[in-house]
Amino acid sequence: MSNEFRSVCPIATALDVVGDKWSLLVVRDMLLEHKKTFKEIYASREGIAPNILSSRFKLLESFGIITKQKLPTNKKENIYLLTEKGIDLTPMVLEIVLWSDKHLREFNPGIFDISSKGMNGDRTALISGIQENYRKLVCETVG
Repeated sequence: MSNEFRSVCPIATALDVVGDKWSLLVVRDMLLEHKKTFKEIYASREGIAPNILSSRFKLLESFGIITKQKLPTNKKENIYLLTEKGIDLTPMVLEIVLWSDKHLREFNPGIFDISSKGMNGDRTALISGIQENYRKLVCETVG
């Protein structure tokens, strides 16, 4: 993967890595829905094409946002896990969820109810909880 950026602006640089149509959805699936395999993420409701998903995995791995590993119990299947760098995207993912709920619900009334997911509480506690739950999943998965 090429590490060429369009500018020195921190926002543009971040968008070059996670600002496309799919990368944050992959991170969302891993972080919030605890998906770990190609098959699980491919089955997400947004319908990502297999070649694009493969490309996003390679991009995110090249920047150290995810790792590709084998399950200790199944050496044939690859699993993808967020690194600490990937887990640090939690505040951004949560803020996008909250912003979308506040400002876009009128245009897409079918957006899931964030209160049913417990996402409308104290931001700091939510972020910490999401991050700790994910770290626990990683430990349970790979030991």
